[in-house]
Amino acid sequence: MLRSPLFLMLVLLAAMLPDRARAATDDLLSAIVRVEALVPADSRTAESLGQERAGNGVVIGPNGLVLTIGYVVLEADRVSITTAKGGSPVPAQVIAYDHDTGLGLVRAASDLGVTPLELGDSTLLKARDRVLVAGFGGAASTQPAYVVSRRTFAGYWEYLLENAVFTSPPYESFAGAALIDSSGRLAGIGSLFIPDAFQAGPSGPVIPGNMFIPVEALVPILDRMIATGRANDTPKPWIGIQLDERSGHLFVRRVSPDSPAALAGLKPDDLVLGVGETATSSLADFYRALWASGDPGSIANIRVLDGLSAKSVEIRTGNRYQYLKLNRTY
Repeated sequence: MLRSPLFLMLVLLAAMLPDRARAATDDLLSAIVRVEALVPADSRTAESLGQERAGNGVVIGPNGLVLTIGYVVLEADRVSITTAKGGSPVPAQVIAYDHDTGLGLVRAASDLGVTPLELGDSTLLKARDRVLVAGFGGAASTQPAYVVSRRTFAGYWEYLLENAVFTSPPYESFAGAALIDSSGRLAGIGSLFIPDAFQAGPSGPVIPGNMFIPVEALVPILDRMIATGRANDTPKPWIGIQLDERSGHLFVRRVSPDSPAALAGLKPDDLVLGVGETATSSLADFYRALWASGDPGSIANIRVLDGLSAKSVEIRTGNRYQYLKLNRTY
């Protein structure tokens, strides 16, 4: 007898999870919700990320506490949450955002009526482990995948994540999707599509996939984020540039308006050589050197190539959270 794709997915899910989760598949997946956000037109990220945003979220605690990817709710002034059980969207409020991890927390204005998904131990995840990627929509929105690598991820927006989880095959609705481990617990939150999630050697085939933020990055800061809206009192210094890494060289691709870098005169296509006396040839090297310059407000000397000679550009670093137009409650 032919079986529907939904039935086959449920069979796969039940086979993948232990007895504890098999009897509660629907409850487990009901924790995956849809998060929609509206961002004012004058927000710093409105042009790059859009004013209307949507993604997945995961209910991880009581009183409608939802974990999602930060860029979906960054600078949002209106947020709503929809559960797979149907009904009208529930208004919600952003209660925390952390740039270092890339995670955001949202709290629904009323009870969502779903069982929170338990946090797992993402430190145990390794290459070749089987996982389940789940978006909003129940079993029909799940996809089996493999962990293909664990490594540092450096983003062009002054972002560095240690021990990120890379999976394949790619999952289309990755933003805020749940990465569920073999015990039926939450192991990560979906962040990006990655064209080179895995490569078998320097000349081997490249396999696309997704990058997930592991919950090990959340666990140490969760209580503080809930209490204060931030992971720590003193953020990393920020200058407001986006960089491209090409064959061991760093080029400025964009300078944020009114940012410390813009005020100091950095411009697109500048070739960045290093920070102070530290030469940098990768995004990770540059960020580590920049963040070692001190707290926000400290001076960072960025060396760039000016014609055939190097020059030093003095930049007074800033506070990203003060630059962004964030709700005062977080």
